[in-house]
Amino acid sequence: MDGLCMNCMSEIGSAKQCPYCGYHTDSPQMAPYLPTKTVIGTRYLIGKLRDYNGDGATYMGFDLERKTPVLIREYLPDAISTRRVGDTYLSPLTGCDMLFAQAKSEFTDMWRKIAHLRNVSALFTVLDMIEFNNTVYVVTQYIENVSLREYLLRSQTGYISWEKARVLFMPVLSTLAALHSAGVVHGGISPSNLIVCKDGKLRITGFSIRRVRTSRGEIPAQLFPGYAAIEQYSNGENQGPWTDIYGFAAVLYRTLIGSTPLEATSRVSNDRLMVPAKFAEEIPAYVINALINALQILPDDRTKNVEQFRAELSASPMATNSHQAQQLRNKPPKSSSEYVPTASSSSNTDFKKNAIIAFLAVILVGLLAIGIYYVVSQGKKDPEPESTVSESAEMILVPNFVGSSYQRIEGESAFKDRFNINFVEEFSSEVEAGYIISQDIEEGTLVEKGSTINIVVSKGVEYVDLPDLKGLPYDDVRQRLESLGFECKKVEKSNDGSHIEGEVVSFVPEPGKQYAKGELIYVQVWGAPPTTEAPSEPVSN
Repeated sequence: MDGLCMNCMSEIGSAKQCPYCGYHTDSPQMAPYLPTKTVIGTRYLIGKLRDYNGDGATYMGFDLERKTPVLIREYLPDAISTRRVGDTYLSPLTGCDMLFAQAKSEFTDMWRKIAHLRNVSALFTVLDMIEFNNTVYVVTQYIENVSLREYLLRSQTGYISWEKARVLFMPVLSTLAALHSAGVVHGGISPSNLIVCKDGKLRITGFSIRRVRTSRGEIPAQLFPGYAAIEQYSNGENQGPWTDIYGFAAVLYRTLIGSTPLEATSRVSNDRLMVPAKFAEEIPAYVINALINALQILPDDRTKNVEQFRAELSASPMATNSHQAQQLRNKPPKSSSEYVPTASSSSNTDFKKNAIIAFLAVILVGLLAIGIYYVVSQGKKDPEPESTVSESAEMILVPNFVGSSYQRIEGESAFKDRFNINFVEEFSSEVEAGYIISQDIEEGTLVEKGSTINIVVSKGVEYVDLPDLKGLPYDDVRQRLESLGFECKKVEKSNDGSHIEGEVVSFVPEPGKQYAKGELIYVQVWGAPPTTEAPSEPVSN
């Protein structure tokens, strides 16, 4: 133990500075993190702190039994907990008991699910889990590595070819699918959390609970701009496998192009995926198409699962046309710096042909609809007393507005020339503010030019004041909160007999602020007082 470097776990004898990594043996560990050389579970030695975020800290470690380096992840949400100097016991801050317990339960559940995933190529094996000191320690295997970010920066160009990226990335998709099947959404896929190991394989690291991957949580968030999906900037309710698809695709884009995609919050108003022409000539068209589908801003428009994404990246025939109609609607105008299919690539030519065929099909459907209308109207033998459409009226097909932004539609003069658009606003917890929820005339309907179309625009999530109802009976509080649109969950607190059973003690989150309608409110109430048994009657003889 005394002869180990606490940073790289190499044998350094009595040296004060490690000759391999430069670590000085007298370097202090900042509070509230565990001091170096602390032993957990009589087996695992704590080394230097490697990183930390909202839900925990990761240390370099050493398995004293197997004599091998390990990584040790500790549940340590430093914003809501504390540890006294010289003590290893972790305590929640005053008023944070319930939140501390909830986040700890989520942390434990997530790592147990990961621990059950054995023989998965792109994960570090979970070797042990120890619940001790009012916290949880997760011990995983350690392999020498560099982050993908550092790996790319060390390359000559800052990016790599698709042929090389395919070998690195495709095996990771199988691991991502296994995580999603187990109910684990990473939420932090980025070049910092994908690492290239000494064995040449790409692995996933940096797991955290959902609260840390959502910007509006009670615990400080850790999001990666350019790689975090738009749903992570709201209340986090709409996160799922598609959230990781966005992050993974953004990392692949960075790997192939050499630049980070625009942050999702910026792409809402400028949704353009730029692919410089020199890369468009080298990257297969089906790969670019897969990236476009996986990097759609709105979750409903995005590639939904790993299987679909893998099929598109592999140019599977089943996946070739899966998003084609959507792409024709959503793809922005080309510029000189954007992807343009070229005749020099057979795959690019196929893509171009498919797009032309789809476009001609749309025109054919429109002409057919107009022709049918003309034949039917001419075939009427008895003239109508009054016609709702004049004989000279120009007929137009209604496009799909759903999923588009209000600004785009309002600023498009072509829409104003063709239709009388009436915008109606509604609150929505599912559609981002400023985007279209629905339209009253279906896409593809043939209408007279100038017809009125009612379009519902999202006002975003509705926020409601959470009143302070401490001291009232739980049933009354529950009815009041549910009438305001909140959900309730009762949490009982131990009662020493001096409190009224069922009386509300506190709330999580705290009252007096605004929260989204539908948010779950934890209501802490006094439990039943302890029962006292009556003394037994003496038995008379």
